[in-house]
Amino acid sequence: MTAPAAPAPYTVADVMTTEVVAVTPETGFKDIAAAMGRWKVTALPVLEGEGRVVGVVSEADLLPKEEFHEHAPGLIEQMRRLGDTAKAGSTRAENLMTTPAVTIRPDATLPQAARLMAGRHLKRLPVVDADGTLRGIVSRADLLKVFLRADEDLAEEIRESVVARLFPLSHEAVAVTVDHGVATLTGRVRDPGLVPLAEHLARSVEGVVDVRCRLRAADAPGDGP
Repeated sequence: MTAPAAPAPYTVADVMTTEVVAVTPETGFKDIAAAMGRWKVTALPVLEGEGRVVGVVSEADLLPKEEFHEHAPGLIEQMRRLGDTAKAGSTRAENLMTTPAVTIRPDATLPQAARLMAGRHLKRLPVVDADGTLRGIVSRADLLKVFLRADEDLAEEIRESVVARLFPLSHEAVAVTVDHGVATLTGRVRDPGLVPLAEHLARSVEGVVDVRCRLRAADAPGDGP
């Protein structure tokens, strides 16, 4: 029997926010700050033309204006922090933004998005298509949405996509329960060699926090702890 593939992973398109607040390269400093405050976001994509992402302007890009508000940086500090001192004197998004923007595609998996955010120390990513056109925004909070799935939904997916497909002859002898995201599989199966695969596939279901696999061979003396 050919073993079933892992359940199709959730993608960025499944969890991203599609209503996005953005600015243009010509947007002024105060308007950028006002938009961040109004929409309670820490960064805004900068769009050109028909929605192509050319950069991202964040709170960190605006802070030099305040930092150097009371005193001008000395020559040594200017040389050491050329980017910050330049932004301190800038008034439009095109001079404040970080470019090129770090973006991600809608079909990227959630682990790929999480690794990119962690590696670049980012809280959110613009989601773009092949042409660089903005399609949405994905944040750290969005990546955690899968862990809000109901326990019974997770259990049902494991029953259908893992147990029933791996153990078609003995699936009715397998019980699947999920409690606070932790899945437990108990029972007896005819092909114990597939038990490790069952645990792996159950763990790959989006939203599952952990798996406790207690499956035993049908002729085993007991299920054990």
